[in-house]
Amino acid sequence: MKYFFLALIIIHGLIHLLGFVKAYNLAEVSQLTQNISKLAGKFWLLSTFLFLTTALLFLFGKNFWVYFGFAAIIISQILIILSWNVAKFGTLLNLILLFPIVVTFAGNLPSSYQNLFKAEVVKGLERFFTPSILNEEEIKHLPLAVQKYLRYSGAIGKEKPQNIKAVFKGEIKTNPDSDFLDFNSIQYNFFDQPTRAFFIKSKLFLLPFEGLHLYVGPNATMQIKVASLFQVVDAKGPEMNKGETVTMFNDMCLMAPASLIDKNIEWETIDSLTVKAKFTNEGNSITATLYFNEKDELVNFVSDDRYESADGKVYKNFRWSTPISNYKDFNGRKVATYGEAIWGKSSGKFIYGKFNLVEIEYNNREFN
Repeated sequence: MKYFFLALIIIHGLIHLLGFVKAYNLAEVSQLTQNISKLAGKFWLLSTFLFLTTALLFLFGKNFWVYFGFAAIIISQILIILSWNVAKFGTLLNLILLFPIVVTFAGNLPSSYQNLFKAEVVKGLERFFTPSILNEEEIKHLPLAVQKYLRYSGAIGKEKPQNIKAVFKGEIKTNPDSDFLDFNSIQYNFFDQPTRAFFIKSKLFLLPFEGLHLYVGPNATMQIKVASLFQVVDAKGPEMNKGETVTMFNDMCLMAPASLIDKNIEWETIDSLTVKAKFTNEGNSITATLYFNEKDELVNFVSDDRYESADGKVYKNFRWSTPISNYKDFNGRKVATYGEAIWGKSSGKFIYGKFNLVEIEYNNREFN
């Protein structure tokens, strides 16, 4: 789609050269039967320059391509109106090109989810202080299975995680009968003041949509927009606050095991490979059961304190689990790189998310 859009910009821009050629009698242009003044010809040439510049900036990912594109379309449409009888079909191309320009422009506004995500992350990064090193003495109070997991993960002898950045690619679906949609996501978690900022992008019927999950202090929100313009979900409230406390704790267990020494976690050993935990943050208390294997890997996380909501208004409580596997080494820390998000409904297991960890960084000092 990216290269189709790029080709459309270039072709549309080159077509405008015909107006310049016609105005200066550089060649026979049978397609344009109306006379074009030399002044108008200069604007036809200018629009070609603007379209080609737009294409070049778009190709190299420069956000300001939208301004050149918008200027190109304005000039193009004025010229088309002046030569309406022979150029009117160019209006359709301008409208097609205008849509992604408007979407991109909206995505760059301060109020866009992408910029709200960045603003929340920057707040967390401003609190950065040099973390201390995790040692054996600090994990003695933990259940034996959790201690073994921390050692296996490589947490001992390394900086305690004050924050993490994680990048995922995967698939999601909105209901059991729908198809999976590809997605890309980026998130930052902060552990000094439990915070989670999660930004996701995907497409549905070729329309881009993006979501922003924020868990800050005792409050959580989930918002989704189509094409950066139309908000379709705005979820908040006590169910969301409690549910995202589960998600925050899940991230701690899966991606930042060293954070499990947190004083706000109460532990109970079920057996040699199973433990139960109660995590409390600013009035939100949740419980979860952690399952380990004989290799000391965490393999599943289950909680009954999370809520499903399609619209942010109606919440339904189902068992939530995240089986994980495929541990890999990231600079001396072993982290599971594949996981699923599953609702345990009465009708059966509903796998609504498949996550592949692409990148993870610990104790970032600046946004990237």
